[in-house]
Amino acid sequence: MSERGTTGILQPDPALVDPQALRSVCANWATGVTVITSGSTARTTGLTVNSFTSVSLDPALILVCIHNDSGELPVLRGTGAFAVNILAADQEELCRSFASRHTRHSAKADTRPGITGVPVLSDALAYLECRIEREVDAGDHVIVIGEVVDLAVQREEGPLTFFRNTFHRLPAAS
Repeated sequence: MSERGTTGILQPDPALVDPQALRSVCANWATGVTVITSGSTARTTGLTVNSFTSVSLDPALILVCIHNDSGELPVLRGTGAFAVNILAADQEELCRSFASRHTRHSAKADTRPGITGVPVLSDALAYLECRIEREVDAGDHVIVIGEVVDLAVQREEGPLTFFRNTFHRLPAAS
């Protein structure tokens, strides 16, 4: 156990945190929903990810977290680039297609090549196209930091969100 500050309060060993309890508590944090695409438009590789955030404005950096066992990770590494496609409120079905290990390899989506050649979802709410800047090992995931090389808002609807294990649709900002 480790002591925090000078309060004398002992903190529990982080290894003792139950993974299901962690998942349950984190479900109380509302997130947006993205599909990370890589590969080529001839063979789009993608997976649904909600662990995405902006890291830096200058230089323009974002991060995504991908499970170490993900079959899409080697494609992303081989390509050296990826697109973060932010999903619109009406794209729950697309999200589910790329979320399932059983369907994401055959998920059909309208794409176009980005400036790096990776597929960008043509109908996503917005996208950020990135080159891999670095990776950081983090437990059972890898944090992929991407340098943003292109980005755009493609639609004006609200985003698809995920809260307490349920999808929600936010309205577009007025």
